[in-house]
Amino acid sequence: MTDSAYTKLLKRVVIKPDVCGGEPCIQGTRINVAVILDSLAEGLSPKEITKHFLPLTEQDVRAAVGYAKGGL
Repeated sequence: MTDSAYTKLLKRVVIKPDVCGGEPCIQGTRINVAVILDSLAEGLSPKEITKHFLPLTEQDVRAAVGYAKGGL
């Protein structure tokens, strides 16, 4: 993945004081990055996560992982 593609991916994660108490979440949703990471830790696949949280895409799951790696 190129740096610009990675940067674009990470722009899916937003932090706004008036959304989700300022916790990082996926843009356009109220789904916290922590919820996605917890789901992965429980053994759910990205596809299973997107089925459970319908507005999410697999790119959103990748963005959450990238954020957790310290991408922002």
